Amino acid sequence: MIDLFDLYFYEDCPYQDESAELLRLEGWGKMRIVSRENGTCACAGELAEYYERKGLKIRNYLEDGMTFKPGDAIFEAEGDLKLLFKLWRVSQTFLSLMCAISTKTASLVSAGRKANPDLIIATSRKTHPGSRIFELKAVRAGGGDIHRNSLSDSIQLSQNHLEVAGELGKLRAMKKIEIEPRTRKEAFKYVEMSNIMLLDHLSPEELRELGPELKKINPKLELAVGGIEAKRIPEYAPFVDIIVISAPYYANPLDFTTKIERL
Repeated sequence: MIDLFDLYFYEDCPYQDESAELLRLEGWGKMRIVSRENGTCACAGELAEYYERKGLKIRNYLEDGMTFKPGDAIFEAEGDLKLLFKLWRVSQTFLSLMCAISTKTASLVSAGRKANPDLIIATSRKTHPGSRIFELKAVRAGGGDIHRNSLSDSIQLSQNHLEVAGELGKLRAMKKIEIEPRTRKEAFKYVEMSNIMLLDHLSPEELRELGPELKKINPKLELAVGGIEAKRIPEYAPFVDIIVISAPYYANPLDFTTKIERL
């Protein structure tokens, strides 16, 4: 399997760190990545494992789901100064992005469950290329779930599938079947074969009316909605079981800083 951290760090330093070479940095040092704002941590453990593979010593890091406040250290390591200077900027950027995802997810989960304690906030497949494994982990660190890890792990028949495939016959599969109907008529037509029905682009009022009718036909049906703004989650939460959203992936990076000292 490709070591993604090797890729990230190679991209930033394909040959040598010219600044460190000019200063002839040598010796042992310590590095601390510190937050300037509140948040929820994600993926520091994976970064720590990489540092250890490179011969650096981990002093401390926050576990997934742990919260932090301004001034808290997210990640601390010590070792060869030249190597610390090579790794610190990408490490800070990586953690600021992953912690932003977990922090945003936690905020959305909290907002949704005030209106529906059983609501699942599930993120989509719209991750950044090369970062999916970490971004999905960050969502879970924030208390969310994953709508689909990939095309290979679940069945979702979208409006495009229905357009191309035409009339659906009897469907049987080992995995849950999720259908995204194009019309109200199609929703009733396919409700009995659906485990999950994705009802995008409906208003809360429409869901409040339609949802109970569909569940009366198929009591085991779970209703999902996507394509909504994050700020509208509390409006939709009472009428669905799942809200599918991509917003956590595009959260603004958290404000972190890094301090390196000689030991």
